[in-house]
Amino acid sequence: MSTSLIQSADVELAGQIATIAGNLLLQLQRSGLFAGKALGKAGDRTANAFIMEALAAQRPDDAVLSEEEQDNPARLSARRVWIVDPLDGTREYGEAREDWAVHVALTVDGVPVAGAVALPALGLIFCSGPDLEIPRAPARPRMLVSRTRPAAEAVAVAAALGADLVPMGSAGAKTMAILRGAADIYLHSGGQYEWDNCAPAAVALAAGLHVSRIDGTPLVYNNADPYLPDLLICRTEDADRILGLLGKGKATFCEQKVAKKLY
Repeated sequence: MSTSLIQSADVELAGQIATIAGNLLLQLQRSGLFAGKALGKAGDRTANAFIMEALAAQRPDDAVLSEEEQDNPARLSARRVWIVDPLDGTREYGEAREDWAVHVALTVDGVPVAGAVALPALGLIFCSGPDLEIPRAPARPRMLVSRTRPAAEAVAVAAALGADLVPMGSAGAKTMAILRGAADIYLHSGGQYEWDNCAPAAVALAAGLHVSRIDGTPLVYNNADPYLPDLLICRTEDADRILGLLGKGKATFCEQKVAKKLY
């Protein structure tokens, strides 16, 4: 079987698993058996159990890195590694908001080659593939930021661009907001892990969006330390300007962080 056929089957599997996990989460949420933080914890465990079982059945020879599983160092020597977040936006899920997601992605040699992001509360699933389209850019750009802790870098760049801020929960929900035409730029520097952005990155790359660290370097996955704290996802034509603004403001941002620690 050719590499392209393998990846096509992997995309289909990622979408199927993310969709079913999302439906399970919706059923659990609507059951009334749990609420708030307890609902979030139950959702994490339920979705993770299903995803791990499904991958073990369908891709028994592949390694898996999941937020909800104890890390297995054996993945570091594997070429094919699935990176999943069974419930991205646990707080939003517990609050019965719409901005939570299910992330399922496959990396090969550290590169995200297949991925799916389900937005169950919206009834949407986005899979990496050639049929994805980027909506037309509006006159005034919209910058996605955290609901609870907007990064200083994002706020500063938004001001320089004259962009409106769009607070949102899950990283997957933020990235898919660009593909839905609800936002234009996702700039994050407040700390994430590989499972937070791997599936969103796979889908965004397939759609032709710019995806990188905030210093312009590629996102690389399946590292010994899965901490991957920053990213930029935007239209390719906007990337150079945004990265330039980030470079100019780097010293100021560092000074602000030092000041926060001191005072």
